[in-house]
Amino acid sequence: MSQLPAVYFDPSTPSDVNVTDTMPPPFSDPTVGQPLATPRKPQRQPQTPPPTPPPTPAQPLVTIGDSLTHGVTSGAVYRTELSWPALTAQSLGLTVGDTGFSVPRYGGPLGGLPLNVESLLRRLQKKFGDDLSLFEKLQFPVSLQRLLDSNEDYWERGDGSRPPRTDLRYANLGIYGWDLRDALGYTTERALKLSSGSPDDSFFGATPDHDNDIAAASVLAPFGKTATQLSAARWHGDHGRIGTLVVALGANNALDAVVSKTVKWSGAGFDDLDRKGAYNVWRPEHFATEFARLVVAIKAIDADRVVIATVPHVTVAPIAKGVNTDPQRRGKKWRDGSRYFPFYTDPWIDEKRFDPAKHRHITHQQARAIDSAIDQYNLTIVDAVRTARRQGREWFVVDLCGLLDSLAFRRYEQDSAAAAANHWVPYTLPSELADLDSRFFLSDSVKRIQGGLFGMDGIHPTTSAYGLVTHELLRVLTVAGVPSTPINFAKVRAKDSLNSDPPALVKSMMQLLAPFATRFVSRI
Repeated sequence: MSQLPAVYFDPSTPSDVNVTDTMPPPFSDPTVGQPLATPRKPQRQPQTPPPTPPPTPAQPLVTIGDSLTHGVTSGAVYRTELSWPALTAQSLGLTVGDTGFSVPRYGGPLGGLPLNVESLLRRLQKKFGDDLSLFEKLQFPVSLQRLLDSNEDYWERGDGSRPPRTDLRYANLGIYGWDLRDALGYTTERALKLSSGSPDDSFFGATPDHDNDIAAASVLAPFGKTATQLSAARWHGDHGRIGTLVVALGANNALDAVVSKTVKWSGAGFDDLDRKGAYNVWRPEHFATEFARLVVAIKAIDADRVVIATVPHVTVAPIAKGVNTDPQRRGKKWRDGSRYFPFYTDPWIDEKRFDPAKHRHITHQQARAIDSAIDQYNLTIVDAVRTARRQGREWFVVDLCGLLDSLAFRRYEQDSAAAAANHWVPYTLPSELADLDSRFFLSDSVKRIQGGLFGMDGIHPTTSAYGLVTHELLRVLTVAGVPSTPINFAKVRAKDSLNSDPPALVKSMMQLLAPFATRFVSRI
């Protein structure tokens, strides 16, 4: 552990976490500074004719990941044709749908699995209008529960509970909520067994039971009962080769700590599907153990090139709202020049009313430890890419951690002292998205007030932000020599329903939703 004053440390932080107080530099070079070694090949006999060029890959793009890859926004995986894998496929000249680059699709009364918060707010707005009277505020909880119940019934007992289709093997293999162990060991058979369990039709339920298992079954079922996320990708490689394999995993090895506002460091059973649920932040040494197993599995997949994403600093997401209990330092960090606020709580909690004894929260010491662990995760990822390149494998890094850091509004853009102390360089947004930022989304009856890069769950990108992820991945593929068409941000913005047509009165609606809100995000 680094030699920082005791005030920086949470006593529960494991010894293998190297707690630091500054942002690491981004990984701007997709090759991580490692020239590609020439792979060793058997010497040909002089009579041997020159090799023929390899055929075009049967599947030019395959993606493995969690919710960011699956296409979740505002709490639900829904418009998967607007996920970053689909946007990338379009830039590579592929069609998106049942042919070309195939993606799973999800329906439901609110649109998507498990709970589309944007759609929920639009339905409530349709019923109550743009201004709620006192009587309507009294009706609000009943109307809210009816909408939630209809969504729950669809996935637990209605059309959403039917067996998944098995006739189409998807190229986008993202599954929301998944960590490294899930990618390695969670099978179709397990998903089908768990998703068929008896649902709990609780009046207080907000999201359908077994929703993650339903999502996993929908992606894996076409590949057979014993399929895992990694073996599904290998199937594509075994049936005609993959052009580019993108792997974006690891965020869920830390994300729940900022969602649940509790920190539970990994211990015995961290690599066991049935025991790992006891933890929500993996110790760096445990992450390295799991990632080494992931690397072995990736190397067994026949792909021309592999791009691996770094893990974002999850504490930047607006689901973790930084607050200060000192009346003289509202909106300020725990000390000048720091990245961190004294406490991080739920975004619907007013800073003036925040009470550490009453409200869910993590401390700045815990947030710093989580980010420091993620820094070590990313060093593990980069080292794996560097080693693979030394072996003659075309592996690259796409730095999602650096991307999110460069967009961090409250952490850096609003705090010049913190920006200077961390040598922060802001991301240059395209003109079509220049008015958006990384704060929690709010709107009034006329327009969006703030945010726009994160959806209504405060965790996942909007369609516009998925466009930025695509842009960064295309930059990496350019270095790899893969031709593509630049993303059209005007078209992406037009398809972003949250930003092109914001639901009215999100600010006032969130005040009414606050008593129920923890149920919306607790299982994402």
